Amino acid sequence: MKRRNIYIAIFIISVLGLFVVQYQYLRIGLNLARVQFDKKIASAGVGIKEELATENQLSFLVAQAITKDNYFKLSKDSVQDASRYFLNDFIRQQLSENGINTDFSYRLYTRDTLDYLQSPHPFDEDSSLINYPFSLEGYLPTVIEKPLILELQFNDLNSYFISQLNGLTVPSLLFILAIILVVVWILRSFYWQSNVITTTNEFINNLTHELKTPVFSVGLATKILEESVQEKQKPIVAMIRQQVEKLKRHIDQVLELGNLESRKKLFELKEINLRPLLKEWCDYYREISEVEKTSFQCEIEERDFMVMAAANHLENAIANLIDNARKYSDVPEIKLKAVKEGKNLIISVADNGIGIDKKEKQHIFKKYYRISNGDVHKVKGYGLGLSYVKEIIKRHKGKIKIESETGKGTTVFIILPLRNAA
Repeated sequence: MKRRNIYIAIFIISVLGLFVVQYQYLRIGLNLARVQFDKKIASAGVGIKEELATENQLSFLVAQAITKDNYFKLSKDSVQDASRYFLNDFIRQQLSENGINTDFSYRLYTRDTLDYLQSPHPFDEDSSLINYPFSLEGYLPTVIEKPLILELQFNDLNSYFISQLNGLTVPSLLFILAIILVVVWILRSFYWQSNVITTTNEFINNLTHELKTPVFSVGLATKILEESVQEKQKPIVAMIRQQVEKLKRHIDQVLELGNLESRKKLFELKEINLRPLLKEWCDYYREISEVEKTSFQCEIEERDFMVMAAANHLENAIANLIDNARKYSDVPEIKLKAVKEGKNLIISVADNGIGIDKKEKQHIFKKYYRISNGDVHKVKGYGLGLSYVKEIIKRHKGKIKIESETGKGTTVFIILPLRNAA
């Protein structure tokens, strides 16, 4: 629960961070757009001033409207309307040539605030306008004998600037949205899978706990039966007891693996000399091999192996490796070897079995994974053994690796750090 909250917090902070970064980029983009807009306005203003500085059809018409002369034999209002529209079209053309395509207004006035001409499409008085005044020179100021100013007005430029930045803002927002959707989907899938795994583990643990009672009862019954059975039937009873012990070990293994994964059980490491235990385990498996008429060799270096270990877990791990070597070999030839290399104890279990394909090696330590080709189909199991072994060795701060070749057998190496290794 705590880890989930941390993940969610990191996700929320990351998304907020993306929005902050995007907002900062947007601000920078808007500022750059404003600077560029100012440059374009300045360039358009130069063209407008040059055109109105000389006497031509447009400037003459504007001069007639300003001075209210009746050169065209038209009403004053008609001359003014024509001037306003012609000047408006001329300004629009100049702005468009400089890359500005947005609504604008204008007014032509003197410094004593007397308006001579206004745009045919003025903005509302309540609008927040941005003004760009240009002092005209040449023909028009000379006609009226006053300084004349042409002021361009723009409204809601932020919307215009954002529209110019759509090539950056819209894709960025879409990518952020896509990231959010993907992460939410991943988190949802992850927690759904976690819930399924938790439920499955609880079911398996409950089931194995329930199995322990009948296994114990069968074991007790065979023990009682062994005392009164006839001599020729004792091997059969012994076989039953052996299989019961094997089943009990599998059940304990499943429970231990579940406890290790859920961290419900404290994994206590103690400093021990592993050599006597290795010899004891070797003697046990040597006796089994004699009964089964298989080959089991043990080579333990003559020195103390001081390690931090949980002996029962380590025994189960090695037992799994030996059990696998027996199962995956037609006529098992197994060799256990323990030597010191540098600051580590190397325990190897080698067999002459069917071997493991290179593609399978990277998967065999996964929980429930079983090799799905070759003769492995003949071997019963649930893919828990090597997963358990890897978890145990990991808890001992050790490493495990496999060398194998198809048809030539497998060697599994357990590498454990030695205490005070010289």
